[in-house]
Amino acid sequence: MEDVKNFFKNDTFAEHLGIELLEVSKGRAKAKMEIKDHHLNGINIAHGGAIFSLADLAFAVASNSHKTVALAINASISFLKAASGGTLFAEAKEVSINPKLATYDIRVTNETNDIIALFHGTVYRKKDKI
Repeated sequence: MEDVKNFFKNDTFAEHLGIELLEVSKGRAKAKMEIKDHHLNGINIAHGGAIFSLADLAFAVASNSHKTVALAINASISFLKAASGGTLFAEAKEVSINPKLATYDIRVTNETNDIIALFHGTVYRKKDKI
């Protein structure tokens, strides 16, 4: 899976946010993001867009782990608990896959394993290889 990890080193937006890819296996991925001041919104909690981006990277890596280009066609997130500091983790797991579509669930948790957000996404699987 080193080639998949290397492919996602090109994700400059995730790098800009400080998102680090921790693990990759077929249909799975785990990433983390330490909450910094630039991740906070106007009421000093982690911005929903930052949390979504963390989950989205795990989603992207898990869905492309089969080494076939996969592009999101739908994604939704539910925010369950606020986070204002520490480190967040996003863990993506494949729910279903066929030649054209695949679905993933991503849990975003904090350091004490509290669920911060639940993300659900579907990808279209192209024939192109990564």
